[in-house]
Amino acid sequence: MKPAAFRYHRARDADGAVRLLAELGEEAKALAGGQSLVAMMAYRLARPRHLVDIGGLRELDRLRTDADGALRVGALTTHHTVERAPDSLLGPGFAVVRETMRWIGHLPIRTRGTAGGSLAHADATAEWCLLAVALDAELHVLGPHGTRRIAAADFFLGPYTTALEPDELLVEIVFPHPAPYAAVTEFAERRGDFALASAAVVLDRDGGTVRGGRVALGGVGPVPLRAAAAERVLADGGTFAECARAAADALPEEGRGAAYRRQLIRTLVRRACEEADAR
Repeated sequence: MKPAAFRYHRARDADGAVRLLAELGEEAKALAGGQSLVAMMAYRLARPRHLVDIGGLRELDRLRTDADGALRVGALTTHHTVERAPDSLLGPGFAVVRETMRWIGHLPIRTRGTAGGSLAHADATAEWCLLAVALDAELHVLGPHGTRRIAAADFFLGPYTTALEPDELLVEIVFPHPAPYAAVTEFAERRGDFALASAAVVLDRDGGTVRGGRVALGGVGPVPLRAAAAERVLADGGTFAECARAAADALPEEGRGAAYRRQLIRTLVRRACEEADAR
């Protein structure tokens, strides 16, 4: 199929992009790498009347670690840029961010797709969305009245729906705290396909002892979810197997493929716990 007719606009800077979005209204969409939006337009699942191309805004293509240890990722930073980031930039604290990039599609997709585009698209199976929830990311959004900050937990509202207003642009993702004991696992029928389910685990350790942690799940609901029951098991000193069982048991017992998905989550959470602990 071919996309519905639209008008093309090219922004010269982030402020100009916001002005265009405000002027064009809800019929406009920002175009970054195009790996998600263009495909949806081709199937006419999305029919924007205006496309605002932000792909040339180099100011949003950045990756750095602050003096306070936070990792800052510009919205136009590609998956492949993060995948190739050296240890001197990410260090052990954010190695999980780099390693997660290998799960995203195939190399051509990773060289064009962007962090901000993936988050704004808000697919519940997307790796960036899972990372944002698991690592308590903060999303910086530019609008006509300035910049506001949105916690990842408040950003994803439903399938392909976020807290972004029509005249706002996601400009930066901030991971505030290093996560040296973290891992992401997922399962897809073929390498590069969308994940049927995924899991992220961030362990809190005191020496050789696990004192707690965060567990996030992807592909099991309309948005990435924190697995509160599994996190309580870790806080109470339970085993990784018990943590994985708690994450799976909290999922719905009815529905198409529910039993299979629970088994996937049980396996993925335990594997992620073991990989995080092995660091």
